[in-house]
Amino acid sequence: MSGLPKTQVLVEEGGNQCRKRSQVNNEQCSKKPKLNEMNVNEKKSNFSLLTPNSNGAIKMTSAMNKPGATTKKLVIKNFKSKPNLPENYQETTWSKLREAVIAIQTSKAIAYSLEELYQAVENMCSHKMASQLYVNLTNLVEAHVKANIEQFLSESMDRQVFLKRMDDCWRAHCRQMIMIRSIFLYLDRTYVLQNPSIHSIWDMGLDLFRHHIAMNTLVQTRTVDGLLLLIERERGGDAVDISLLKSLLRMLSDLQIYQDAFEHKFLQATERLYAAEGQRLMRELSVAQYLAHVEKRLREENERLLHYLDPSTKWQLIHTIERQLLSEHLTGILTKGLEALMDGPRLADLTTLYNLFSKVKDGLNELCNHFNAYIKKKGRTIVIEPERDKTMVAELLEFKEQLDHVVSTCFQKNPKFVYSMREAFEYFINQRQNKPAELIAKFVDLKLRAGNKEATEEELERLLDKIMVLFRFIHGKDVFEAFYKKDLAKRLLVGKSASVDAEKSMLSKLKQECGGGFTCKLEGMFKDMELSKDINITYKQHLAASQEGGSLELSVYILTMGFWPTYPVAEVRLPAELTRHQDHFAKFYLAKHSGRKLQWQATLGHCVLRAHFAQGNKELQVSLFQALVLLLFNDGDNLSFEEIKAATNIEEGELRRTLQSLACGKARVLSKAPRGREVHDADHFAFAADFTNKLFRIKINQIQMKETSEEQKATEERVFQDRQYQIDAAIVRVMKMRKALSHNLLISELYNQLKFPVKPADLKKRIESLIDRDYMERDKDNPNQYNYVA
Repeated sequence: MSGLPKTQVLVEEGGNQCRKRSQVNNEQCSKKPKLNEMNVNEKKSNFSLLTPNSNGAIKMTSAMNKPGATTKKLVIKNFKSKPNLPENYQETTWSKLREAVIAIQTSKAIAYSLEELYQAVENMCSHKMASQLYVNLTNLVEAHVKANIEQFLSESMDRQVFLKRMDDCWRAHCRQMIMIRSIFLYLDRTYVLQNPSIHSIWDMGLDLFRHHIAMNTLVQTRTVDGLLLLIERERGGDAVDISLLKSLLRMLSDLQIYQDAFEHKFLQATERLYAAEGQRLMRELSVAQYLAHVEKRLREENERLLHYLDPSTKWQLIHTIERQLLSEHLTGILTKGLEALMDGPRLADLTTLYNLFSKVKDGLNELCNHFNAYIKKKGRTIVIEPERDKTMVAELLEFKEQLDHVVSTCFQKNPKFVYSMREAFEYFINQRQNKPAELIAKFVDLKLRAGNKEATEEELERLLDKIMVLFRFIHGKDVFEAFYKKDLAKRLLVGKSASVDAEKSMLSKLKQECGGGFTCKLEGMFKDMELSKDINITYKQHLAASQEGGSLELSVYILTMGFWPTYPVAEVRLPAELTRHQDHFAKFYLAKHSGRKLQWQATLGHCVLRAHFAQGNKELQVSLFQALVLLLFNDGDNLSFEEIKAATNIEEGELRRTLQSLACGKARVLSKAPRGREVHDADHFAFAADFTNKLFRIKINQIQMKETSEEQKATEERVFQDRQYQIDAAIVRVMKMRKALSHNLLISELYNQLKFPVKPADLKKRIESLIDRDYMERDKDNPNQYNYVA
């Protein structure tokens, strides 16, 4: 090369020494040739087109290495002079490249090989012609793009034809730019990379297409309007060219005008379409059909996003549909159809409703509020109407089970809905004071009574658990306790309890829910029954030892008055034999438990009588009152009502029911004259000697008098009296701890402590009562302040 002396380098194979022989001057062996002074362009230049068969080096090789052979030598010599480009090389080469580009743009055959064209670009770039080459290429592509605009400016062109032509033009442009870029790849990877301010060849093509075609107002308007029309037709169910839509929308994305040119107008059109559709379909369709339509529309729009819309549109598109089809109609949907869906319950539609409402703002809050209102409305109708009292508890249990199923299956066990359901139940079940508590107690009695063959022990246990759920919602739990206690006493004393295990299970549930204080009297009743069994065993042993027993067997239940309900004392005339046994037992018991008083309750007694009929002997299982009436017929076959009344001293109403059960029931061991269901004062009764029955032991049920309103009021009065004692105790307890307290604070504290509903007026009465009894006093300076009196 010029500027450097010619140098010969000797390389010895296998050695690490180098020797340098210079024709000008000798240098040290360790020094290397200073080649860095060579011009960079001269190092990069490729002169293969100028001197095809020479690379400037002459290889000199010696014979192959053989024993005794000389070392191989490689001799490198510089050019004698700097090579020069031919004249008009730039113009000639560009002409060749221009011809190739035009051939690509006009879809004609290229006269030169791609390798030759690529080499020409590389050579021009190597000789500092890259800038002019890029400018020339840009101008050439721009001229072609400008020429293409004319075909889109025709006024009478059909929209479908226009879109097809636009798609063809875009696809052709992309194919052309890919081919052009492959030829000018060296330019793209050197000059363009070294100059960040200019576009790559591909981006330059996109920019020119965008500027001259896509951004043309007329062309852009026609393109976007055509696309919107196609999408509208596709939404309407017509078949359209999806590939055309996809290609043109991809074009807008690639040209980076998708958001500005298309998306805004598309979302506006979507909003108008679904706003009108929502209004129309809300009038025409049922709620279930409307929800199915909304679900279908959302599915279709997601498919459009998958097939041809840009993913960036997804959030705004889905949000627009949800707003127009759901958010705008939340109240309308729920008001129109929630009640019908819940009454079914139509689980699939409710699941769809929940899923759709969970997508929109405040959707679940609105659903939860209407769900709560529905429960209160329907529950209140069950509780308030007196004619539904017989089925109230069963309906409430069924209603609660249905709602639980809906919440778990359709509402995904959402805690908000679970809490709302509990709040609604607690609200409506206490709308009718005391009655639900009473009816729940009676329902438990019905299920725990012997003869209930509706359920197994497992089913009964599950039913008791469900009843306890209702029990938790009741404010007046003391009312439940009063009626439950009265019914439990009947089951225990008459032996009508279906299962002791079930009874104790219920007692355990109540204790767990309300504490030991709530169940202490009920537990005392069970304890009395167990102690009575032991006393009866001891009494029988005593009779056997003293040989005082007769033909009569006596079993006695000893009941603690504080644990059991209060029963009216019935003074009846007992047979002498029965009176003797009663006195004997009282003497035996009081000898063991001095200081106690026994009071016999004839209304709770029952007997087994042996009767002799014409067709054989029978055993009759009857109440004590029934037994007293039947025993009279040992001394006479025909007795009047008045005679029976005088002989037994049974209360008149009770006697009429007793005679009805014996003469008018299923097992008629007495005959009545005249015949009829009612018992009158002039009626006569006779022993039915011709009575027949296939059973040996026959149970004759006493006709139960329905609980009168007076008895219910008496029970409620006892509850109210107990509440007064609890209020008094709570007031004294609070005042003793605080010493001095204002009226409002005292009332607030009492509401926190008392577990039953109470009115402020009732609390005020109890406060005045305690002031009168000197438990507390008003402050002399402040009448609204109370002081505790020690």
